[in-house]
Amino acid sequence: MAHLSFKEYLHEKRNIIEQALPTYFEHKMIPIPLKESMCYSLQAGGKRLRPVLVLAMLDAFQKEPLIGLDVACAIEMVHTYSLIHDDLPAMDDDQLRRNLPTNHVKFGEATAILAGDGLLTFSFQVIAESKNIAPEMKVQLIQQFAKAAGPEGMVAGQIVDMEAEKRQVSLEELTYIHTHKTGDLLAFSIESGALLAGASEQQMKYIHQYARSLGLAFQIKDDILDVEGDEVTLGKHVGSDDEQEKSTYPKLLTLQGAKQTLYEYIEEAKQSIQKAKIHDQYLLNLADYVMTRNS
Repeated sequence: MAHLSFKEYLHEKRNIIEQALPTYFEHKMIPIPLKESMCYSLQAGGKRLRPVLVLAMLDAFQKEPLIGLDVACAIEMVHTYSLIHDDLPAMDDDQLRRNLPTNHVKFGEATAILAGDGLLTFSFQVIAESKNIAPEMKVQLIQQFAKAAGPEGMVAGQIVDMEAEKRQVSLEELTYIHTHKTGDLLAFSIESGALLAGASEQQMKYIHQYARSLGLAFQIKDDILDVEGDEVTLGKHVGSDDEQEKSTYPKLLTLQGAKQTLYEYIEEAKQSIQKAKIHDQYLLNLADYVMTRNS
């Protein structure tokens, strides 16, 4: 892998994910309208950062990355479900996602809700049916995955984020929201790859620190892009945080303060992963990518 530039590496891993995602729906007895709605959002493109992180972590341990393909694709299914539900009229009421009409605009609100439900539950089936993972490892992964995505993780961050609308929260509250709303699933992506690779307890400690710092950095960058991003590049409406009176890092710290905090979290992530003593170059590149991305 060392001969690939980071851009080539990212392209290669994204292609693996893009090619794999439709295969999970082959020979499954899913009603056509539901399957179309699920696949519409799942195959609409995107950064695929979370599944790429699973494969990159396995590469860092010099393990066969395809060992983690089922977990990587399951994570992308849960991420996609969260976007479908976030876009609903009862949540953020967005009309555009990845430069396409949002799922509820395309298929109707009821079908969009069921598509999200389908992707969420199907993700656990994908891991359970994986032929690449030992049964005891499946149990551990499913438990940690459910925690990252559920009422102690992503869903916890979402409800607190909703409750925080129209009021200014403290930095501690905002960090809680971002840690769970975005960070937990992103952290699971990294840590699941390390578990599959057989990381030691000491390595897991540093990988956990890398994951947490990177997760917060990712959401801070999202906050920044909602202020100064380009709608065409982002593929969604800019300025929605301000319209919904959400608390963000730029609001709390100023735009320059948010950029400084982003830089600090990225540096923390890079320092942590270097301590894990693995082949970390692409993981360092991924940290820089989170900081400099424009979509």
